[in-house]
Amino acid sequence: MSYDLLVRNGTIVDGLGGEPYIGDVAVQDGVITAVGASNGETAKREIDATGLLVTPGFIDLHTHYDGQAIWSDRLTPSSAHGVTTVVMGNCGVGFAPCRQEDHDVLVDVMAGVEDIPGVVMTDGLPWTWETFPEFMDALDAGKRDIDVAAYLPHSPLRVYVMGQRGADREPATPEDLAKMRSLAKEAIEIGALGFASSRLTIHKTESGSPIPSYDAAREEIEEIARGVVDGGGGLLQFVPDIPAGGYQPVLQTVFDVAEDVGLPVTFTLVVANAGAPTWPDAITMVEKANKNAGSGGAQFTAQLLPRPIGLIIGLQLSANPFVLYPSYREIAHLPLAERVAEMRKPEVRARILADKPGAGHPILYVAQAWDWIFPLGDNPNYEPDPSDSVGARARARGVAPMEEAYDRLLDDDGHAMLLVATSNLENNSLDTVGQLLHRDDVVLGLGDGGAHYGMICDASYSTYFLAHWARDRRSGRFTVAEAVRELTSVPARVAGLGDRGRIAVGYKADLNVIDHAALRLHRPVISYDLPAGGRRLDQTADGYVATVGSGPVIAENGVPTDARPGKLVRGRQSPPQTV
Repeated sequence: MSYDLLVRNGTIVDGLGGEPYIGDVAVQDGVITAVGASNGETAKREIDATGLLVTPGFIDLHTHYDGQAIWSDRLTPSSAHGVTTVVMGNCGVGFAPCRQEDHDVLVDVMAGVEDIPGVVMTDGLPWTWETFPEFMDALDAGKRDIDVAAYLPHSPLRVYVMGQRGADREPATPEDLAKMRSLAKEAIEIGALGFASSRLTIHKTESGSPIPSYDAAREEIEEIARGVVDGGGGLLQFVPDIPAGGYQPVLQTVFDVAEDVGLPVTFTLVVANAGAPTWPDAITMVEKANKNAGSGGAQFTAQLLPRPIGLIIGLQLSANPFVLYPSYREIAHLPLAERVAEMRKPEVRARILADKPGAGHPILYVAQAWDWIFPLGDNPNYEPDPSDSVGARARARGVAPMEEAYDRLLDDDGHAMLLVATSNLENNSLDTVGQLLHRDDVVLGLGDGGAHYGMICDASYSTYFLAHWARDRRSGRFTVAEAVRELTSVPARVAGLGDRGRIAVGYKADLNVIDHAALRLHRPVISYDLPAGGRRLDQTADGYVATVGSGPVIAENGVPTDARPGKLVRGRQSPPQTV
């Protein structure tokens, strides 16, 4: 027998946590058709995986490729890090449903919440849709390297039903609620994986207002959730308002609604760097909700990034410690070399350091969290030593942290990048994160690919997790089998994508061939490849010998091929009947 693809003699990591073993994986017509010994069969394409890991393709539950999946045929950084399926529409923001007169409203939301420049969306989106089904059809018609799936996002839904009243966060009327329920049902029926919303304080529009979903009432969440049930069911994704009082009571409201209507929930979990920890309360809530839900695996899951949540700042990026200072703004428009020359002048330096910040987006103020800001070098360290922070370096030099930050920004002729680790470094380490990720009710998430183009590049977390947590870290490590399970079958289960996430006959032929010993992240780089020449952070890695999507090889040794097999995943998928 001849196959389309035969991966020979690799160390097969099945995605379920089973002991890795040496064998072959055969692919025909986009599915895995044989696993084990190939017994002399041939294939149109063969890959020698001797000494290499063969894993299922990774699944990222939390992305924002809603725009990039329309204007681009490659979903990088994610697809450069072994990810073959992404879920978008998270945080309740997106581009559908949307009437023509409300385009600017949604652009304002996405520019503020997800740091996507307005001109990028204006130039990059054709707006050939109004309804959510029409948006899904637009996704379905596109060609891309990996698969996409989508939630129905709350803020566009609210504005579509209520117009300006929805944008202004007025209470929904009974008629509004009935319409939202009907549209949620329709969205699930045509392939939405579920419904997503946010109550996070710092999720603001570019013009400074809270997003439309910010303070939506329980009745609104419940009616939409009932619409999800009417359509056949799905997942509720939620970002609670953590800074404004912890996980109670907003998250409890969502949990109560989910328990009432019988839907699973996944939400963003943050481990604070300092102060009284709030994560134990969230875990207690999850444990109680799962106990009430009964068997069938964790129905309520917390999503946690395996490295610090934070920002990348620099003179070429959206944020730096002086970006809100009027004296810096006077020169911010200059080309980088000219700006650096100005900043090196003693009088300019003195004026900026003596200045005070003006008004701006609240997320920009974290760029002065001195003890949590670290240089990000060519071999990026996401679990840095406290002595490397800007604050510690300043104390060692006997200068103010502002001066140390100023000097570090001028390193490499102004090309330097700094990591602002806003959370997940409790007790100055990732120990707590590792302990939590070993739980069945905590899953990987929050890569945010497709968003925060000028300040975040966390979509590479899959590479970091497999390298740092399953190879380099001395304590709290995961085995390779455990790490691959967290990147594959676990998110597949949470999202309801039963056709992928494991290596077994009948499953979707999404695969990675990985040189685990060589796996290495590069420093993020700045690219200008968005519509209208927009800027974004990108990040690549060594160690991915091949990534396979639905059968074709989409990348080899970090270089993309011409294959574009990615599809829109319409709705939850059942496991193959052959297994």
